Amino acid sequence: MRRIGKDLRSLDHINPTSNITLHTSIKKRRNKLKNLQEAQNEANKCLNCKVPMCQKGCPISTHIPEFIEKIKNNNLEEAYKILQSNNIMSDVCSNVCPYEECCVGHCVRGIKGEPIQVNKLEKYVNNWARDNNVIYVNETIKSNEIKVAIIGSGPAGIECAIELAKNGFDVTIFEKESEIGGLLTYGIPGFRLPRDITQNLTKRIKSLGVNIQTNIEFGKDITINSLKKEGFKAIFIAIGAENASTYSLTNKECDKIYKSDYILKEYNAKNIVKNLGNVIVIGGGNVATDSARAAIRMGAKTSTIVYRRNKEKMPAREIELQEAIEDGIKVIYNTKVLEAEVEDGKIEKVKCIKTDTTNGEVKDIENSEFYINADTIIFAIGLKPNKNILEKENIELENGLIKINEKCQTNIEGVFAGGDVCQSKATVCLAIKAGKDAAKNIIEYLQ
Repeated sequence: MRRIGKDLRSLDHINPTSNITLHTSIKKRRNKLKNLQEAQNEANKCLNCKVPMCQKGCPISTHIPEFIEKIKNNNLEEAYKILQSNNIMSDVCSNVCPYEECCVGHCVRGIKGEPIQVNKLEKYVNNWARDNNVIYVNETIKSNEIKVAIIGSGPAGIECAIELAKNGFDVTIFEKESEIGGLLTYGIPGFRLPRDITQNLTKRIKSLGVNIQTNIEFGKDITINSLKKEGFKAIFIAIGAENASTYSLTNKECDKIYKSDYILKEYNAKNIVKNLGNVIVIGGGNVATDSARAAIRMGAKTSTIVYRRNKEKMPAREIELQEAIEDGIKVIYNTKVLEAEVEDGKIEKVKCIKTDTTNGEVKDIENSEFYINADTIIFAIGLKPNKNILEKENIELENGLIKINEKCQTNIEGVFAGGDVCQSKATVCLAIKAGKDAAKNIIEYLQ
């Protein structure tokens, strides 16, 4: 599997939407609350429940009734303060969190009618603050001069760093890429998470006194031992799951088999992979829909998701799947890609087989093989942590993930971990929660 640099050119040279039609239904679902009146109309639907189920449904316990009440009273600055004091990545969450399973999904109004669109209210407040240059500044805390290292700057790492800085710790984030954000910057495409949101994160983090060191790779430039020698009293590992899973499709040399992380990183860097042609995306999660949609935006002729189970078992959010379909993405269910037929280094087609998932297991249906024309294959079947680095650091693993106790501690004294490196199928809000939990336990450990 190779990534061919010669296939890249800047997105600046093309119209990124030249191959897609933005359908009305997409616009409707993505519609923002246009003005204060619309926001207040939505906020006024809140029943102000004695037991706010919406807040219980939020993994990071956003104070939902409180910020909604401020919107009702036309106090957007205070609403913004409530959101930011609990979650500096509130604007991120309002764009990418599975709200239908969390806050919105738990709203009691949804039992017999339409739930309150908490995510839209949250997005409205954050957009208002950004448009009006309103910045929430935490109260300055005198440093206790205790050094804590954060390895990785995804949602878990950022949140842990913020909570520690707010409590007076001398925090340094080490990030291997040139920009912080992890999957927020390099994984989630801009059509789902606007780049201006992630770009503002650096300024906001630095305002809390957090030191950020980029282009520093764990296991190469820094190690657990080297950080301890530098005086760091605690270390939080939040390197995420960066290695995309694959399986063998051909024993021939082939240039057009890619991993999802590569495609999405190039897309977010405003690069395109040339001559994608007919694209097959193997997988069924949000990364698969993101990859398929990114491929279309990079000039693919067609983009087809092939998923081995049925639609009901597909892990992608319904809204992401629908938007992919409306972008022209085709989805084939109950199908497994067996191999790629390659001639002269080029993919000609892929051999597939239909599957039966009636009893929960994926079983091939005998004599059901068929072919799909393809020029490019993208794997989007899951991500996993860099096992080699972790094992080299003598960190105990369990099923390929870092093993931690109830205090977020690893087997190494003073070393904590959280986020995708510890839990599979994590969402942004769950990663933020992991960062909060880790910070709380690190503070307890260092006191």
